Amino acid sequence: MCLILATGALFISCGSNDDETLTVYSGRNEELIAPLLDRFAEETGIDIEVRYAGSVELALLIREEGEQSPADVFISQSPGPIAFLTEIGLLTGLSEDTLDLAQHSKSGQWVAISGRQRVLVYNRGNIAPEQLPSSIFQLTEPQWDGRIGIAPGNGSFQDFFTLFRLEHGDDVALEWLNSLVANGAQTYGKNSAIVQAVARGEIDAGLVNHYYNARLKVENPDTPSENHLLDTGDPGAVTIATAASAVASGHQELAEQFIRFLLQSDSQQYFADETLEYPMAAGIKPAAGIEAAATIDLGEFDSLGGGLERTLELIREAGLDI
Repeated sequence: MCLILATGALFISCGSNDDETLTVYSGRNEELIAPLLDRFAEETGIDIEVRYAGSVELALLIREEGEQSPADVFISQSPGPIAFLTEIGLLTGLSEDTLDLAQHSKSGQWVAISGRQRVLVYNRGNIAPEQLPSSIFQLTEPQWDGRIGIAPGNGSFQDFFTLFRLEHGDDVALEWLNSLVANGAQTYGKNSAIVQAVARGEIDAGLVNHYYNARLKVENPDTPSENHLLDTGDPGAVTIATAASAVASGHQELAEQFIRFLLQSDSQQYFADETLEYPMAAGIKPAAGIEAAATIDLGEFDSLGGGLERTLELIREAGLDI
């Protein structure tokens, strides 16, 4: 059972053991991760305090708190914020026992706990298959004027854009984003809002993570929205991991116990079946109807940390709110 302890950035306590308390800063939405936190508390008797907020917001908070941060574990919905903390020395390396359970960064300071494919969700009533683009570069062409939705404040969009500009350069990435805005791209606060807008016919397509439309189709199999995978190697087709790490100022042993719990079979099956993401531990398959993810090279995400603040600058330069 979880009780709200404070307002603002949501702070929640689960469990009952007064001797051991694990503090988790979670950039994942409560509805997606809370069932696993509850299960961990029930199975171990360890009290859990959870602070929910945006991943970037929490990363900046940990930077501000520094060595005094109460956080033991940081869960980020995307690698950028967690790589940012790695670069400034506020995370600690994980043990080989933990790293061996799943794909992990080359730095050894965070592991992937689930994955999501970047896709173009589209309304099949408004777009014929032969009209679908093969690259995000095509979305700036006149035929897509006013038809595309993006969520610039979303962590996955920011990680996608960071990788895009690191590969192609700031000038190319900013030109693409400026052209997309000039072409009437509509902005939304989150991916789910884009998928719902596509399903309503408010826009014809949008850049999102794969599982949002998969969930909508579970709720409403008749929805006209479908996922379209862009060409392999296109910046818009990257597979992005959700990441977990131990904060340097926290309780290392307790943090790793929790991270290993997130990587055990039951937890990974939860991500596959309930959130419709890609499990990261070996031997667990995606849910039925979810195509296997492209290979995730987590090494490329180690470079995201130093690029996060520059990415936010360029998104604002394009006139977008984040």
